[in-house]
Amino acid sequence: MLTNRQLKYYEPDPQGESAPQQVVRLLSYNIQVGIASTKFRDYFTMSWKHVLPHAQIYENLQRIAQLLGSYDIVALQEADGGSLRSGFINQTEYLASHAEFPHWHHQVNRDLGRFAQHANGLLSRYKPSEVVDYKLPGFIPGRGALVVQFGTSDEPLVLIILHLALGKRARQRQLSSIGEIVQSYKHVVVMGDMNCQPNSDEMRFLLKRTNLCEPTHGLKTFPSWRPARTIDHILVTPTLEVRDVHVLNHLFSDHLPIAMDIALPPGLSI
Repeated sequence: MLTNRQLKYYEPDPQGESAPQQVVRLLSYNIQVGIASTKFRDYFTMSWKHVLPHAQIYENLQRIAQLLGSYDIVALQEADGGSLRSGFINQTEYLASHAEFPHWHHQVNRDLGRFAQHANGLLSRYKPSEVVDYKLPGFIPGRGALVVQFGTSDEPLVLIILHLALGKRARQRQLSSIGEIVQSYKHVVVMGDMNCQPNSDEMRFLLKRTNLCEPTHGLKTFPSWRPARTIDHILVTPTLEVRDVHVLNHLFSDHLPIAMDIALPPGLSI
């Protein structure tokens, strides 16, 4: 599908003459509010955990924090901003603290007060130069994207962290808005739970409208106990060299996390 724009993986220069490049380790993870799911029936037997607090959530968040510790920038989806079901803990802040990330930001997109605060989250070892909360269009309010800039304002590295709607028409509108943002920058990473597969009409629309590429196809992330669908993605512009991309087999959610190492162009650092 992307043969004319397929990204090339990094190959070391045998002469050692290439300019030094900064390598950034990325991870995108839908953490399902800290609920560990290992089988389909957990959706029914543990559905109460989406409403009420439970002791296991702290143990599971600790395990997630240990996983996140080896990455530079983490995009979280389905984090809770601090409500009854999370024991009034801001899960993005909690993970930032326990995985020792100095910078974090969260975006509550569906605020149900004390009962639930659905949020996207950013954890970073680099200080962002700008973070913008961007509300995505949709028939039902409650979806958003974090647009994060690193580096200089004239040519920044831009990360877009998102969690798209379940409905196809809503996703098409949302990706149309995302495409407009992507076109404004040269070095872009789009990462998150897009709720659509690489060959979907809406994904094809985004890739055709922008110069984004998906370096590797078929990285199945959902459901975590028997992955069958590729709905979590990290897309990049061709200016960023992809050194590695893979799915991690960690059953801490109903999604598996997806990781990518990128090398920034010579002269660009964050």
